[in-house]
Order: sequence, then structure tokens, then C-alpha cells
Amino acid sequence: MPHIVTAFDDDLMMIQARISEMGGLAEELLAQALEAVEKRDAALAERVIARDKRIDELEIEVEEAATQLIALRQPMAKDLRVLISALKISTTLERIGDLAKNIAKRAIVVTKHGPVKLTSSIIRMGRSTQAQLSQVLNAYTARDTDAAVAVWQRDVEVDEMYNALFRELLTYMMEDSRMITAGAQMLFIAKNLERIGDHTTHISEMVYYIQKGEPLGDDRPKGEPVGLDAE
Repeated sequence: MPHIVTAFDDDLMMIQARISEMGGLAEELLAQALEAVEKRDAALAERVIARDKRIDELEIEVEEAATQLIALRQPMAKDLRVLISALKISTTLERIGDLAKNIAKRAIVVTKHGPVKLTSSIIRMGRSTQAQLSQVLNAYTARDTDAAVAVWQRDVEVDEMYNALFRELLTYMMEDSRMITAGAQMLFIAKNLERIGDHTTHISEMVYYIQKGEPLGDDRPKGEPVGLDAE
């Protein structure tokens, strides 16, 4: 018997389309924020800051639509998990957008100073974070739990890169006091990237929850965090 597309199905597809739009925009803003750091491009950083508002708007749309669908349709089992996960993932993507915006703000400050040692290391960490975000969003679209778990397990790599950068940047600033301001901005950029890595693993957990109906667990390998809080 062919599947009949209902109004509920349409609403569910609309919510997931909004999530996909949010994910694509979060990826784009992160990429542009990193480019602004790498190329010392204050104008590009300003554009990232301005475009973050669209992610905020999409989060509100998802929240309103998902909440209404839960209240009116009272979905069961997997459909309910999809909607609960959509609420959590939209909040997570909004936070990733905020962190990308924070990176752009730091990039503007960095452009006012001389070239900063270890910028290439920051960018390398950023590319790793970007790759994990892209992979987990693909896993969400495909409902691929294996891919989601693989991203979840690899977050330790970002943690370790952050810890190494933190120590190197501190040493760099102690050796040359003129670089303290720019170095501090780079520390915050690294911390924002580490937090994006954490949010990426949360999306992994939601993909697993949608498909399996149970939590992924809390035994994920993690690096010992050092340094400051970015949020």
C-alpha cells in the first residue's frame, strides 16, 4: 500500500528543512569566520556577525513549529523523538552560530595587531572542527548512526588540539608581552572552536537517539580541558 503523505508529514519535512538550512548556514559562518582570521579580513568578519541573525530566526521558527506539532498531533515513538531532537538540534546550531560570530568578533581585534604566531595551528583546529560539523549534519540527514558515533568518538582530537594550542599561546605571550592582546584573542578563538566541537557531539547524540530510542551514553573519550570558558 503506498504511503499517503499527510499534513503531519508535510510539517515534519518543513521542520527538518529548517534544520538543514540552519546547519548549512552554521557551516558557512564558521568557514567564513576562520577565513576572516586567516586572511585578517575585518569586512568579512563583520558580514559573519550580521548573518548570524538568520540562524536565530530559524531557531524560533523550528521551536514554534515543533512545539505546535507536539501539542496538536501528540505524535508517538519515532516521530516524537524526531521533534524533540529538532528542538535540541536547533538550539545547538544557534549556539554554534553564536560561537562562529564570537570568532568573527575576535578576528576583528586580531586584524588591528601584527601577525600572530600559531595562526596556522588555529586554522588547522578550525578545519578539523568544520569537518566534524559537516559530517554530523550529513549523518543527521541520512539518519546514519554509525557516522554519528564516529564523530562523537573523534571529539577528543579537537580537545587535544585545543589543549596544545592553549599551552603554546601562553608561552608565546610570556615570551613577547607585546603580543598579549592578540594572543588572548587567539586563545578565545581556540576555546570557541573547542565548544563547537562539543556541540557537534551533542548532534551526534540526537541522531543516535532518533534511530535507537535511547541515549548514546557518557563514555565518550575526552581530553582534559584547560583554560577559559568561551560562553
